[in-house]
Amino acid sequence: MQITLNLCMMRIMRKTSSNIRTAAKEASHERIVHAAARAIRRSGYDGTGVADIMKEAGLTHGAFYAHFASREAMLAEAADRAGAESNAVAASVIAAVPPDQALRALMQVYLSKEHLASIENGCPISALGSEMPRQSPEVRLAATRRIKEMIDLVARQMPDWGQPSAHERALVTVATMVGTLILARAVDDATLSEAWCNATLKNLAPIKAKSID
Repeated sequence: MQITLNLCMMRIMRKTSSNIRTAAKEASHERIVHAAARAIRRSGYDGTGVADIMKEAGLTHGAFYAHFASREAMLAEAADRAGAESNAVAASVIAAVPPDQALRALMQVYLSKEHLASIENGCPISALGSEMPRQSPEVRLAATRRIKEMIDLVARQMPDWGQPSAHERALVTVATMVGTLILARAVDDATLSEAWCNATLKNLAPIKAKSID
């Protein structure tokens, strides 16, 4: 009986130890991806090195390959995370206002001074769009999936959502928002930067959003 109890205790201890190691690895992986998602927006894909990411995550360089098969695999997860975070913010803005104000509210937040100054926490499309053609297929796939989510989110605010025309206007709206943010960040003239954002809001924000009966 005592031997059986001892064996059971050993199995429980091994399982507990295994669960602790798994949880620790998942927590470490989360820190790496979080750090990488910020880094790619701040420094670009080419400016994001493995050593710097691991240091920011509080881990050794040698631990990297316990989490990722390659640097590209890390960048793909980072692109996916950055896009998911940006889309979650957009969805929360939309959910916080009446449906007929959703699109304007989203554009106001997207083209705000706060978002303009917050590259590493903001929209990855505007921060990384010009680099995307040179990235690996897995990175582009991850980024494209999140871009499509953003387009769909905007299309759902159109009065004719579900029709091709709503999708088409969403394409134009997203392209204009992203382009405006890129240009507003590119110049060193604060007045011109603000004028770009205001002009986009003035010309695109009047689009009526879908109402709910």
